[in-house]
Amino acid sequence: MRKIRDVLAENFKKNRRLRGFTQEQLAEKAEVSSHYVAMVETRKTFPKPEMLERFAKTLGIEPYQLFTVENDPNESDERLHKKIVTEMKHMAIDIKQIVKETVRETIHEECNYRKKR
Repeated sequence: MRKIRDVLAENFKKNRRLRGFTQEQLAEKAEVSSHYVAMVETRKTFPKPEMLERFAKTLGIEPYQLFTVENDPNESDERLHKKIVTEMKHMAIDIKQIVKETVRETIHEECNYRKKR
């Protein structure tokens, strides 16, 4: 069974090469570091949804195309679809948690600021 990071990395690299971009050129156009592009292609990092959208726009494709897979005779489409949906739900939960923590910290800092005044 292929992992979602593998699918992303393969499609990311394939689309970059199809457009004739080096990692450095893609990084410059997407306004990220070339190190970050390399980390995505080598499966060492998984971009947040906003970054996936930025990469897709830079590559001239729709974001879902970064996750499109050719049929693997060993894996049903249904199972692969469920896996992708599950992974995306986990990403949403992670983002929600980050937002909650940021709001909590901001409120705490504001309260401390007001107490000092």
